Amino acid sequence: MSPPTLVFSHANGFPAGTYRVLFERWRAAGWRVEAVEKFGHDPRWPVSSNWPRLREELAHFIDALKLDGPPVLVGHSLGGFLSLLTASHRSDLARAIVLLDSPLIAGWRAQSLRLAKATRLIHRLSPARVAERRRQHWPSEEACRAHYAAKSVFANWDARVLDHYVAAGTEPDPQGGVRLAFDRSTESRIYDTLPHHLGEVLRRRPLQCPVGFIGGNHSRELRAVGLEATRRLTHGRIRILQGGHLFPMERPEQAADEVLDLIAELTSRP
Repeated sequence: MSPPTLVFSHANGFPAGTYRVLFERWRAAGWRVEAVEKFGHDPRWPVSSNWPRLREELAHFIDALKLDGPPVLVGHSLGGFLSLLTASHRSDLARAIVLLDSPLIAGWRAQSLRLAKATRLIHRLSPARVAERRRQHWPSEEACRAHYAAKSVFANWDARVLDHYVAAGTEPDPQGGVRLAFDRSTESRIYDTLPHHLGEVLRRRPLQCPVGFIGGNHSRELRAVGLEATRRLTHGRIRILQGGHLFPMERPEQAADEVLDLIAELTSRP
């Protein structure tokens, strides 16, 4: 009998290889773990408003696995929203969904987001402007690691995850040294095109699978959006862990175990 499949989708700017510690934990628990390495980098599925092509990229990836049944979808930030969009359009592709700090944006917040996108204000308010100016070259992987280790956003990261991020997030530069592997203009465009219609999509095409949410108690993104819409979507299946928006990088084993526990709860219901 083949193992159950978990399809993971990464946060914007963090290739799937960043999450190796979590993947290893899930595989040790008996799961087959698959993931798109970098969303938005395949020219067949470019970044556009509300991410319809990224949604298709995830659906194509799952279809290509040729599974016997629908997998469990787990997504962090960007990845959680893509998991919801994909399952809404293709109910056959999701047995259950676990969102990692991907709070649902709906109601007046969605309308504000729509306006911010229309006026390009979102580029100033979101991390998009920072992303497009991100440093993209270092003389070595060691120099890259030292660069990130000195930044406050990485201060609470597990050392192994930081190593995996440097390995997955850089590539050899033909000019020498290493360069950023996740194209910074693509990262910026993903932020600028954040879906404002997700609540509307889920009303029009309700999910056919259960959803759970795990967030960080110090997540600024979660504080900005709130949990009201997410609570309705998940029917209250919400768990809050110690950490920020990037809590899977800060406490990877705890995050991985919490995902497994929540999957067990979601899939045990009739």
